[in-house]
Amino acid sequence: MSTPHRGSSNSLPDSASALAPSSAATSRAQGTAIPPPSNPKPLNPVVHNANRKVSEKKSNPSLSNGKTVVRDRPFALNRFILYETKRWFYVVGSNSSDTLHRVLKVDRTTQDELIVMEDEVVYSERQLNDLLRTLEDGNKGSGGLTRVGVFFGIAGFVRFTAGWYLVAITKRTVVALLGGHYLYHCEETQMYQVTYNQKVEKPSEEQRLMAAFRQVDMTRNFYFSHTYDITSSLQHNMTRGFLSRQHGHSHKPCGGHPNHDIPGKSEKSGWKFNDRYAWNYRMLLEAFDPEKNMQAKQADATKNHWILPLIYGHVDQAKLTVGGRVIFVTLIARRSRHFAGARYLKRGITEEGNVANEVETEQIYRGSVPIYWTQDITNMSPRPPIEITVMDPYYTAAARHFDNLFERYGTPIIILNLIKSREPTPRESKLLYEYTRCVEYLNQFLPEDKKMHYHAWDMSRAYKEKKQDVIGVLEDIAEECINITGFFHSGAEPYSHALRAESEEIPYRPKISLQNGITRTNCVDCLDRTNAAQFVFGKKALGHQLYALGVIESPQLPFDSDAVNMLTQMYHDHGDTIALQYTGSALVNRVETYRRMPHWNSHSRDMIENIRRFYANSMLDADKQTAINVFLGVPTVPPTIPRSPPPKSYQLWYNPEHLETPYVVDDCEKCLWDFSNQSEYWVEYYRPSAFTSLGKHFAYRMNSTARLPGANVNEPDYSPFRNRAETAHQPPRLMDGVRRLIGANSGTPHRKISDKATKETKTVLVKDEADDLDVNSIEAITARLLKGEISESEEAEYEW
Repeated sequence: MSTPHRGSSNSLPDSASALAPSSAATSRAQGTAIPPPSNPKPLNPVVHNANRKVSEKKSNPSLSNGKTVVRDRPFALNRFILYETKRWFYVVGSNSSDTLHRVLKVDRTTQDELIVMEDEVVYSERQLNDLLRTLEDGNKGSGGLTRVGVFFGIAGFVRFTAGWYLVAITKRTVVALLGGHYLYHCEETQMYQVTYNQKVEKPSEEQRLMAAFRQVDMTRNFYFSHTYDITSSLQHNMTRGFLSRQHGHSHKPCGGHPNHDIPGKSEKSGWKFNDRYAWNYRMLLEAFDPEKNMQAKQADATKNHWILPLIYGHVDQAKLTVGGRVIFVTLIARRSRHFAGARYLKRGITEEGNVANEVETEQIYRGSVPIYWTQDITNMSPRPPIEITVMDPYYTAAARHFDNLFERYGTPIIILNLIKSREPTPRESKLLYEYTRCVEYLNQFLPEDKKMHYHAWDMSRAYKEKKQDVIGVLEDIAEECINITGFFHSGAEPYSHALRAESEEIPYRPKISLQNGITRTNCVDCLDRTNAAQFVFGKKALGHQLYALGVIESPQLPFDSDAVNMLTQMYHDHGDTIALQYTGSALVNRVETYRRMPHWNSHSRDMIENIRRFYANSMLDADKQTAINVFLGVPTVPPTIPRSPPPKSYQLWYNPEHLETPYVVDDCEKCLWDFSNQSEYWVEYYRPSAFTSLGKHFAYRMNSTARLPGANVNEPDYSPFRNRAETAHQPPRLMDGVRRLIGANSGTPHRKISDKATKETKTVLVKDEADDLDVNSIEAITARLLKGEISESEEAEYEW
């Protein structure tokens, strides 16, 4: 979760104006194929094309065994220009330094089929200009070549009832920086009609579906990166992720695709990212489906540089300032596209094992209770009753769900169930009973050392009874879970830990640290209680990470320190975002609530959020669910035939291969060094060709503990890990003065101002002048107050 890094980047929004197609493009024209460049020798070895057959040359050392071998380092495309003729769209993709370019062609003559072809040549700047001039000359009779607009990524292609649309990201903003990789937030999108003369037979239905598609606001909480796989964790990207990309392997099957809906099937999806968390997956299928490329005998790497997966969730980053060093703390949450939707319309689990409100927050996982249950909202009740719709004695869907978790994260799986155990009218307790039986049933067939760890704790009751320290109990659970699963650290511990280990008998770790297994948290909504619990896990993990980096002497971070206050705010924003996506309102109960430190306006705010949540769930969720289904490409009519066949065995419900350790230290260490050299992202990070001021750099403007109220990095003993509660809760100095004047330690009836204080204030009281004044005048009252004299009657009034 925390990444030490130094550097800076530009944080100003990159905006690209999307120009309307010119009238010249509407004239009759004939398209032209992309001609060869003026320099026939490509910069990189060619790759296969859908409409060309590559001729192999024995003299070319880059061709081996009839396959294309790219020896040069691949480059990322992060800026695109769209050109159009009457017959074709030409998308020119460029690297960060605008020195290398690729060209993608989209056919505009047919509206039933999407034809996307990539040119095989990597162009230089001069070659690209020659190409554009040739296209302009070849289409003069039909209006020439028109520049349509500039954008920063292809989100995909979408079709409603007739014709295709290209969805492009036209504005972006830097939100995080991971080791030189930029993470962007999508600020603006544009839809371009692909078909030149599109004929719509059902215009009203076309407009309805388009309005539903646009109801999912792509300018809120959608994130992407040109060089970093944002759909996967940092540990995966630095170890197995890089290894799989180098050898042409894809992500493990994780559901959602017709060929790998069932965890454990051997078919590969071919994608170079985790499609479970890519919300534009369906928009990428028609144009960039790896299986279609395989059938067309294309190379596995073809078109991958055009693919830009978008996650829907939350990304936040801040920096710790410690002794002049800067440590970036990044929080990334990814929402699954499977079984996604509104609160009361998506509950429980699907037949394929996908749960509602599934969110992966890098090191920890949240998801709905994996049994079949629903809530009826037709009676407009603010607390609808919970009904378990299907009683499966073998828990087949839950078995698929946990087997999928084994496949993705390994073992052990630690389950933290925060559902209520006792209620006047059973609601949540129904789920508690059934969930407990589910885990007990599935656990009996697992090997002893691979069994799931199950913790059921009524967090709400513990808070209301005020007999338990809620945060303290969660910290104990979090410490135990982190010790079991471990955490990721891409290096050995500092040598100072080895010296301490000799004296204190603490084991020293000379190698990298890896996380195997995951903690799965849930309450009934996976929102308020779950977010507070995940904050405690994040706080514990951050402490262990900072200790492993040698920043602090103990992995225990105190509350009310600048570092923890910063992390608390990050998790508040994280929880509010996840809650707004699922329920339409922000969190109701925050971390301060369970610390029993509520704000003075927390009660009224909770009431407002509850009203907003009830209104959104009752009035808006149906339209919201329709929009999400259209955006994700979910069919309106569910299939009549079950997508998942029954399991082969009710006892061997898991794949034994999934119980093997996914991350091994010796194997993962080999990939760490190669990870930093996989692409030219350092050019994008440093931007040597751009001139920017320091105040505009993202790393300079990032939120920091040095900017928190009361923080002063110029103090000699400043530390973001020092508890500031004592200084924050000191009474005002005015009250200190009053207590000194009327305190019990004062044996005299009055207290005179010292000579030193009199000299410092340069106030001289003249007794004769004071005696001549009226005792009730302002001058006389001021003189008495400055002297500090207190009468016996006044002192008697203030006695305790």
